[in-house]
Amino acid sequence: QVQLAESGGGLVQPGGSLRLACTASGRTFRSYVMSWYRTAPGKEREFVAGINWIDGGTYYSNSAYGRFTISRDAAKNTLYLQMNNLKPEDTAVYRCASSLTEGNDFDDEDGFDYWGEGTLVTVSS
Repeated sequence: QVQLAESGGGLVQPGGSLRLACTASGRTFRSYVMSWYRTAPGKEREFVAGINWIDGGTYYSNSAYGRFTISRDAAKNTLYLQMNNLKPEDTAVYRCASSLTEGNDFDDEDGFDYWGEGTLVTVSS
């Protein structure tokens, strides 16, 4: 039905920037909320940022606030995460997720219907 594919990960030095993208494919795509999650080595998956697909409202984790910006291009069915001032602790596999439930909380992990496979971000000097 719907597939999500992340891109844009890679190796970057502390203080650098990366822009991740998540593109939805398939003949039908509907979403009310999309979010980015990450899983760091040895850690549980955690919420990073979310966006209301309809009106563009956003929500950020404490670690992302002020450094990361989530956005979407509805015409391209694409979700973005601009990451600035990256830190070693940002190293993780980043995954995007889509919820078909209107009003679903941005960080309600169990409420998402589709997940991408992830893209690796490594922040190291």
